[in-house]
Amino acid sequence: MGIITSVSTWLIPCFILFVLIVATWKRLPTYELFVEGGKEGVKMAFSLLPFLVGMIVAISILRSSGALEAFINLISPILLFVGIPPEIIPLAIVRPISGTAALGMTTEIIDNHGPDSFIGKLASTMQGSTDTTLYILTIYFGAVGIKKMGYALKVGLLADLIGILASIVIVTIIFG
Repeated sequence: MGIITSVSTWLIPCFILFVLIVATWKRLPTYELFVEGGKEGVKMAFSLLPFLVGMIVAISILRSSGALEAFINLISPILLFVGIPPEIIPLAIVRPISGTAALGMTTEIIDNHGPDSFIGKLASTMQGSTDTTLYILTIYFGAVGIKKMGYALKVGLLADLIGILASIVIVTIIFG
């Protein structure tokens, strides 16, 4: 067993033990605090549920309505002229909305084109270079009751756009 495996196997149990020792040393009601944290976690999970359902429904409507496919067909000539594979656009659109849906699309792209293909490498790079901005804002801001998220939305989507464009440029330079 290597040192990395040993460290990763023992890190979390040692951290939990450390927290319990410090809490006991400070004479905190450790078990009661743990149970209270569990209650708050369950309340938080239930408060997030409507936001999650809304996101899942929105993604399902976008994909099954054919709107996404129609949009891609509309911009395909421009994308091909610039050298961007149109198959990557659904991933670029869905990635800021849902990480799970984007991972499914990335898996589908890699299954269809192969992991060593240009589009497979582009999908993998794009998956790692962007974040689930709308998901994060909807879930976390909604859970804590933040209503004004305009600046966070603009900056998050701008960062996603930069990640998408950087993925395209870098993969094209390195593998194109």
